[in-house]
Amino acid sequence: MPEPRPPAPNDIRLRKMLDETLVPPHWPQGFAMRCFEPGDAAALHALLTEVFDDGADGPFDEWWPRISGDPEFDPALCFLVIDAKGRLAAAALCWTRGFVKDLAVHPEARGKGIAEALMWHAFARFRERGVDRVDLKTNTVENAVAVRLYQRLGMFEVDWYS
Repeated sequence: MPEPRPPAPNDIRLRKMLDETLVPPHWPQGFAMRCFEPGDAAALHALLTEVFDDGADGPFDEWWPRISGDPEFDPALCFLVIDAKGRLAAAALCWTRGFVKDLAVHPEARGKGIAEALMWHAFARFRERGVDRVDLKTNTVENAVAVRLYQRLGMFEVDWYS
C-alpha cells in the first residue's frame, strides 16, 4: 500500500464517535438514496470530477480500476442520492475502515440537506458493521461550509495519525 500523502495546508481530519444516539436521515422530497451498482461507476466519476474539479481522480479508465480494486472499497458503502429525474444528485463513497473518502453534492442539489442525510446514513451503516468511529479529511478554506456541517453532526478535529 502506498505511503499516504501528507496533508495539504488547511487540511484537517475530523472524527465522529458512534457511541451516541444517531439521528435518522431525512431525505428531501424528490430525492432517494440507494447503494452503488456496477453501472453507476461512470456517473459517480462524473459527479466527483464536476464537484471537486481538481483533476486528482484522473480519467475514468484509471480511476475506476483504482477505486474498485482497493481492498477498502465495498459497493454497500457507496451511497448514491438520485433526484426525481433519475439523475445522480449526490454520493458518499466510504472505505470499510470507517472513512468517508468522498462526499459530493451536485451544485443544483445543494442547500437541501442531502449531505447531512448522507452523513447520518453513513454513520448508521458503519455502526451496524461494528465500527466505533468515522473519520474524513477536509479543507478548512476550500470547504468551510462542509466543515460547519460536520461540526454540527458532532465531528471534531483529531490528529492526522491517531
